[in-house]
Amino acid sequence: MNIVETYRKDFLGYLNTAITIKEPKNLYEPIHYILQIGGKRLRPILTLMTCDILNGNVKNAYDAALAVEVFHNFTLIHDDIMDSAPIRRGKETVHIKWDVNTGILSGDAMMILAYQCFENYEPYIYKKLLKLFNKTALEVCEGQQLDVDFEIRNDVTIAEYIKMITYKTSVLVAAAMKMGAIIAEVSDEESEKIYDFGLNLGIAFQLQDDYLDTFGDATTFGKQIGGDILENKKTFLYLKAIETCNEKEKKCLLDFYKAKTSNESKVSEVTTLFKKNSIDKLTVNEIEQYTNKAFKVLDTLQISNDKKEILRNFGSSLMKRTL
Repeated sequence: MNIVETYRKDFLGYLNTAITIKEPKNLYEPIHYILQIGGKRLRPILTLMTCDILNGNVKNAYDAALAVEVFHNFTLIHDDIMDSAPIRRGKETVHIKWDVNTGILSGDAMMILAYQCFENYEPYIYKKLLKLFNKTALEVCEGQQLDVDFEIRNDVTIAEYIKMITYKTSVLVAAAMKMGAIIAEVSDEESEKIYDFGLNLGIAFQLQDDYLDTFGDATTFGKQIGGDILENKKTFLYLKAIETCNEKEKKCLLDFYKAKTSNESKVSEVTTLFKKNSIDKLTVNEIEQYTNKAFKVLDTLQISNDKKEILRNFGSSLMKRTL
């Protein structure tokens, strides 16, 4: 078993002990469900890994890792409601399996459970963790609102999109790593480097998610292929196509994204247009750029080359994923 799988296994053991079904069941069953239907556990693994690599006590990082994972899954429940998404990780979404009201309330409870995870830390560590968590949680909300705003705008730029995914996705990856650094009690300078590494890795991760949404394999991706196209989301792929296409193709793409139709032909035709303009390759290039930015930050960390290699290999594996 490699080190990442060890972190994942140990975290899942802790998760299964900490989050159980209790009364009222209609509140806690959806929480247990969303936390048990899979997921990469990327963020909690990064919290544990970072703490360990920086010579902290990994056991002290479990509660922070749990807070990050519970919060992340809370955002998924609410995102799925906002997007009217039927599938999450190959399973029914919470609001479909139960109902919208249950999804909202169980999600709210998860936010409170995430805060409770920090209660066992010493005051000076608690203060740092909570300050970071609050900043991150608000940024995630800002990113989600930008994502919603972009759906009715036709002038979104790639720079704006990168800002949106930084807030909606990347800051939580960065915060997960910085929490591990805080618990390991390294210097503020090293903590910020860890944060920057995670921030760039998180952007690359989301761009990879965008890529897989259109060019992934439905049997392994765990979500509906072409969902972003059907929802008219202004992803990097769409924005790069608008920047790259000729005028006729651009008009065709704009017409597709104005339409409220949800059918396979729309996905097929937009995907064909993307491929014709090499949007798949251009997106892969962008993913590689942000991954390399993360690795440049990694080179400046005051840790051994062996430990740098662990983080480098983990980052590389994320960019080779198919789900």
